[in-house]
Amino acid sequence: MSATVQNNDANSLPNSLVPTSSDFNKSRSEELRKDSSEEPDTEHVEDTPLRWLGRITALLAHYGIETHGIAPIPVEERVETRWYQMFFVWFSANMNILTFSTGTIGPAFFALGIRDAVTIIVVIDLVFCLLPAFFAVFGPKLGTRAMVQSRFSWGYYGSIIPSILNVFSMQGFLILNCIIGGQTLASVSSHLDDTLGIVIIGVISLAVTFFGYRFLHWYESIAWIPNVVAFIVMLALGYPQLRANQHASVQTPTPAAVLSFASTLASSILSWCTMTPDYGVYHSPAASSTRIFIYTYLGFVIASITAHTLGAAFAAAAPNVPAWNAGFQDSTSVGGLLYGVLTPVGGFGRFLTVLVALSIPSACAPTMYTFSTSFMSVSTWFSLIPRWVYILISEGILIPVAIVGARKFYTTFIDILSIIGYWSTAFSAIILTEHVLFRCASFTEKAYPTTTWNSARLLPHGIPAVLAFFCAFGALVPFMSQVWYVGPVALDGSGDCGVYVGFVVGACCYAVLRRLERWWDGRQEARAKAYEAEDGLKH
Repeated sequence: MSATVQNNDANSLPNSLVPTSSDFNKSRSEELRKDSSEEPDTEHVEDTPLRWLGRITALLAHYGIETHGIAPIPVEERVETRWYQMFFVWFSANMNILTFSTGTIGPAFFALGIRDAVTIIVVIDLVFCLLPAFFAVFGPKLGTRAMVQSRFSWGYYGSIIPSILNVFSMQGFLILNCIIGGQTLASVSSHLDDTLGIVIIGVISLAVTFFGYRFLHWYESIAWIPNVVAFIVMLALGYPQLRANQHASVQTPTPAAVLSFASTLASSILSWCTMTPDYGVYHSPAASSTRIFIYTYLGFVIASITAHTLGAAFAAAAPNVPAWNAGFQDSTSVGGLLYGVLTPVGGFGRFLTVLVALSIPSACAPTMYTFSTSFMSVSTWFSLIPRWVYILISEGILIPVAIVGARKFYTTFIDILSIIGYWSTAFSAIILTEHVLFRCASFTEKAYPTTTWNSARLLPHGIPAVLAFFCAFGALVPFMSQVWYVGPVALDGSGDCGVYVGFVVGACCYAVLRRLERWWDGRQEARAKAYEAEDGLKH
């Protein structure tokens, strides 16, 4: 069945998704179009292994695999009008056990009661899901990947920083996803362990991502089904215990615990900002920004609130339910908790647990896809290498690191989420400030001349973005609260407030520095014109 769907989709792909060998060469030449001083040696490229990589890529394209690089998608090729895909891609990516596990952190790691945890979840999700939904509009409107779009504020060379950070961040999320999927599969049978489960999840994620944009969207449109069924069954089975736990006595939460849990949730949501534009680049720009935003926001907020709340509810009740707590393994195995709740329905519960684990690629696939496009955005030389090569590299790193990281799940989970949250917060603030204040919230060619995407000379200098980024990091360090470092402000009991401080400082610093840059550029331009006018009078 999957092969049939794949072939049908390939027949209806835009030309850039199913290129010929000549299309591949054209795409590569377009991506290398820069200032002559930065253009690679074409003759040398033709004599390197890149030549046979091109042949393999052309062969893969013949079978419907996406081979387009990171060049902006032309308007005439942005023809997809199935806007429900903008909902399902993010609904599936968040309606899964990874988001469920993020909700468990409140009771399991910060010792919050169910009422406090759910209140924090609802407030944070409603507010912070606005940002990735807003960033998703850039994809259809500009046809640019997230890291390519960042060049319009960070500059050509400055954008190397977020591109590299995004490569590590996406790989970190992949590791977390595979750890959870592996634990979930291992909980079903004593003959399975985390290692085998991680390998299975990693291979499925590779298969989904390898085919590219259109196949990924098709997969995301159905991947949410087993998770929704499993969550409904869990809720039906566990309702008596969940209801009884509502009135369980818990200690009054400390401000540090509340703010730290809120920061963890915010970090997990903000990290999507660096990838949401990637999944709308082939969709038509004809739709209003509001429509694109609403579809994306609903996908995020419905899935996030549901999965986060269920995770918090079951984790809070687990200590009072022996079967759940045994599966939870003292707050170390989210997959075990899931299976512990579904155990009463016997074989059907085991079947649902396996389906939930096998649907983990709904979160892995977009992450692995953006890993490849971010890697290609680091340098012109990296963009010469086809996307599918980076997918294989990601897979090679993913499996061994996930196997090691599974031994200390929650410590790994909190550390990676927080680190990603710190930098993606400052990144989001800079992109948002540039768009609203300096591009007049417009997506026109005048506001964003996408033809200059690969020219260091025609793009902004990027100095304000880099300086604002490091200012934000310097300001948030005293507010950090991690296992490996606790800042002086956090030591006083504030909890982890680094995410909020980084966003505010990043936005304010960038607004001031960018304004100064534009003033200086205007002054230099006026001076140059004056010199030209003076020379004209002399002659």
